[in-house]
Amino acid sequence: MKGTPVFGLLNSVVSAFVLSLAILAGSAASAGEQKTVVLTVDGLGVPLSFSIEDLDEIGTVSFETTTIWTDGLQQFRGVPLPDFLDHLGVESGTMVATAVNDYSVSIPVDEASQDGPIIAFERNGAFMKLRDKGPLWIVYPYDSSEDFQTEVAHSRSIWQLERIRFEKGQ
Repeated sequence: MKGTPVFGLLNSVVSAFVLSLAILAGSAASAGEQKTVVLTVDGLGVPLSFSIEDLDEIGTVSFETTTIWTDGLQQFRGVPLPDFLDHLGVESGTMVATAVNDYSVSIPVDEASQDGPIIAFERNGAFMKLRDKGPLWIVYPYDSSEDFQTEVAHSRSIWQLERIRFEKGQ
């Protein structure tokens, strides 16, 4: 049959094209399996990105407390702020935490205590969604001490946290 070599060539080209599409689709699927970045950190040289899984690997604690923004006793789970700072190698300076809506607050690094705030990513056993003050919320154990029931502690309780920038102390 005339044209068979052309048909064979065309068939090869189509097969190669379909194979390329399959490889690209596989790559896209793999890319889709990457961890979702919920927090970016800068001011330490190289910008860093953290997923919920990354934060969980640092180590977490849980506590129950009431807040002025929610009803009733709430359970929070997250990374203790001192452990997060240790993980980053930060010992001094100021942490500027910024929310999705660009609200920001400065927290002196030396005020992070082991019995203090956490970077919470779970509330009442579920990951927090953006509309529920998530995915990250700096939460203090307000009920554990009058020190955490102040305007300063409340102003530092930033929800919808998405960025942290570290500034060196003066």
